[in-house]
Amino acid sequence: MPQERPHLFAAACALFLLSLGLSVSIGPLALRRRSFATLVDFPGGSLAHRVAVPLVGGLVLWLSVAGSLALSAVTFFLTRSVLPEAISRYVDGLWYRSGELLLILGLATLLLIAGTLADLFGGGWKNWLAVQVVVAALLALGGVRVSLFGPINDPRLGGLVSVVWVVTLVNAFAFLDNLDGLAAGVGLIASVLFAATQAQVGSLFAPALLLIVAGSLLGTWRYCRYPARFFLGRGGTWFLGFLLGATTIAGTYYRYGAHENPNSVLSPVLVMAVPFYESVVVLFRWLSERRQPDGFDPRHDSYRLGELGMSPSRAVWLLLLVSLGAGLGSLLLSRLDTFGTIVLLGQTACLIGLVALLEVSALQRGLARRRDQAHDLAR
Repeated sequence: MPQERPHLFAAACALFLLSLGLSVSIGPLALRRRSFATLVDFPGGSLAHRVAVPLVGGLVLWLSVAGSLALSAVTFFLTRSVLPEAISRYVDGLWYRSGELLLILGLATLLLIAGTLADLFGGGWKNWLAVQVVVAALLALGGVRVSLFGPINDPRLGGLVSVVWVVTLVNAFAFLDNLDGLAAGVGLIASVLFAATQAQVGSLFAPALLLIVAGSLLGTWRYCRYPARFFLGRGGTWFLGFLLGATTIAGTYYRYGAHENPNSVLSPVLVMAVPFYESVVVLFRWLSERRQPDGFDPRHDSYRLGELGMSPSRAVWLLLLVSLGAGLGSLLLSRLDTFGTIVLLGQTACLIGLVALLEVSALQRGLARRRDQAHDLAR
């Protein structure tokens, strides 16, 4: 395998650059299309911004991912006879899993459509959650589900875990889409780290797809970062969350009989630490206040950081750095013993704790400022 690594690395770079080029090229075209005029989030909408911003980021992401997959498949098919043996020997395996790839992309596209409809027409959160659960269940029924090991190796339990995992990621990225470029940036970091973690144990199918997603996200992030020229919207975040959830399930983190230990299955916990934290905080707030989980919430962690004087772009960069710092440890899990894994998890908890402390400080400052304003008005 060592002699194959340069060729595989070159192929990985080609996939990444192809999707990056497509997304950078498609972005301006989507912004100029008048037919997308209705896909706009106006001031005072769910994302609470000051100017009207198109919600075409999800479409750009889908076109770049689907286009890259199609172009890659055609290229592999036409040039198979001249490809280096280090790459051509894996082509049959990729074709063998083409049905799995079509299932993932097809179901992700359904969620893109559903999320776009939610952006356009609204609707109760329970209805859209039911749609997400059904789509995730179809993924598990199609054979893409978590493979558990030991005494809990039950396909039904694995299917249930898969549904919960995918639905959690879909909504986690929807929660993150509250500052320009945050959801796309975290998705980019997660895609690269998941691809690297799975490639370490010899997995190629999921890393190839994840690199295409990463390239597409980098090109899309160019237009989503502050000040955003378009948003991902629900359609884009649902599509992204489903893709990451499905590809992490379809990939491999541990192989029986290999020299690595099974601690690497904890990689998703590290990589997705920031989205998980945001989701837990938001859900806890909704449940404690018995409030409907719809609309803009100015108490998201990223908005609270503004109370400390951070600009939106700096708040995004802070959360991206925390996400990267927490996720980098996933690259070491396969080489660490139990004690090292505990230390790494503790380090990630400290990073999330830092964000929580900043949040609390921002909340207290905001409350003090509002009390002072109320006191001045009373005078």
